[in-house]
Amino acid sequence: MKVYHNTPKRIFFASWVSLNPAPENEAKAVGLQSPSSKPHFDILRPLRQWLDNFQVQNRELAHRLCKSIPSQCPFERDVKLFGKTLFHIPPLCKLNPLYDEVVSLRFRALCYLADECGEDVTQYC
Repeated sequence: MKVYHNTPKRIFFASWVSLNPAPENEAKAVGLQSPSSKPHFDILRPLRQWLDNFQVQNRELAHRLCKSIPSQCPFERDVKLFGKTLFHIPPLCKLNPLYDEVVSLRFRALCYLADECGEDVTQYC
C-alpha cells in the first residue's frame, strides 16, 4: 500500500495571522501594545551582563565551574512505585532567572578547556 495514494492533494492551513497588520492607532484602540512600549525594569540585569562578559582564562577555575554547574537539571525525576511511574517532576532549573547565563558560562569553561588547554572534556558531559 502506498501512503501517497491516501494523502490529500491539496493541504489547507488555517491561521489567525493577518497578512495586513493593523496600523498603530487601531492596535492601541483594540488594546494591543508592543512589548517595548511599557517600561521594564530588570533588577538582575547587572548580574546577567557580568556573567555574559565573564571570560574564563584560568584552568583551575574552568575545572571548578564544570564540576559545580551540572550538565542536566538535577531536579528532574520520575517518581515510581512498584515499577510504575506515578508522576514526573519537570526540570525546575528553567525557573532560575539566571539559568541561560550560567549554562553559557559552563559552556565557555568547557570550550576553554578543550580549545585552549587541549584537555578531554568528556568527563563533564
